[in-house]
Amino acid sequence: MNYNFTSALIGRKRYRILRMFFFKERLFFRLIVLFIILAAIFYPYPRIAMWVGFTFAAYSAIANDSIQTIGTFIASNEDRPWWQLWLYIGGIFIATVLFSWIVYDGDVSYQRLSSKGFSEAPTEFHFLQLAAPLILLIITRLRMPVSTTFLLLSAFSGSASGIISVTQKSLLGYFVSFTMAIIVWLLLGKIVNKMLKGKPHPLWRVAQWIISGALWSVWIMQDAANIAVFLDRSLSIWGFIFFTGFIFFGLGLLFYLKGDKIQQIVKEKSQVTDVRAASIIDLVYAIILFFFKEMSTIPMSTTWVFLGLLGGREIAMQFSKHSSTGRKSMDTIRLVLRDAFFAFIGLLISITLAILVNPNIQDELSKYFSF
Repeated sequence: MNYNFTSALIGRKRYRILRMFFFKERLFFRLIVLFIILAAIFYPYPRIAMWVGFTFAAYSAIANDSIQTIGTFIASNEDRPWWQLWLYIGGIFIATVLFSWIVYDGDVSYQRLSSKGFSEAPTEFHFLQLAAPLILLIITRLRMPVSTTFLLLSAFSGSASGIISVTQKSLLGYFVSFTMAIIVWLLLGKIVNKMLKGKPHPLWRVAQWIISGALWSVWIMQDAANIAVFLDRSLSIWGFIFFTGFIFFGLGLLFYLKGDKIQQIVKEKSQVTDVRAASIIDLVYAIILFFFKEMSTIPMSTTWVFLGLLGGREIAMQFSKHSSTGRKSMDTIRLVLRDAFFAFIGLLISITLAILVNPNIQDELSKYFSF
């Protein structure tokens, strides 16, 4: 009897929490419903659908993935006016995509979409391709760090091999960043711990802005493909202006909201609000992303690289005698596993979308299993 009573209380508590969440987020979910209706109306019209899909993808990618690079920048600069941070990061974004647009003949993705399975611009759209960014928005609202690369690019892959290539490179990125973070924070734990004592020197602020700007630029070179996948592979001048302007002002909204919901993923990690710790994280992350950018033009999930980096850092700090996370060992392990689990959920959702959308992948799977 007591067991049933306790279960009933837990059930009511969960129901109240769920009801409060939907009540608090009622405006957001109304907008999602409106966007779904727009997607259903416009997906049969390719020239309109590509820009509708782009607008959905642009903000969902900014709200989710960009926090990987500018999340520590926001967290460690909360004392600065939001518009200063926006103009700095927004200016770097414009310069970075402008360079790609000029050098690569209208391509803003640094040729990330030239690899097998993504080289052709879509000539028709499936409803789920336009709905994919909306799914990402919902997952972002739940503060789940899923991969934008998988969720958006998988829906446009022309073959299963394209998804496999992206998955392989992303998995490699996770394990490289996880391992590198452990090595760096274990080897340099004593040095880093001394550096974090006392008030930071003003030059640390300058260094962090330079490092964050470099990281942001390299990240754009990797992740612009997630947004540009909806569009022509070579944008006209007006297409480029709309592409750049929409994302620039979307970044402004993100900084005004101080990172919004997904920023919590960064804030719950150890010492990220310290400008010195944030600089070290961003420097290691920038080096890893640049390495993989030079490695090949195959797109990859920067989310997985980011989670591997933070996860390895948390593990190293937990078991280092020179630093501490302020948590029990099992709590740190649960935190790392939770982020990895959510990323895996995103991969499963992405593969499901790709199968539902793409007849070529359906045929490949059918032949494989029939064999």
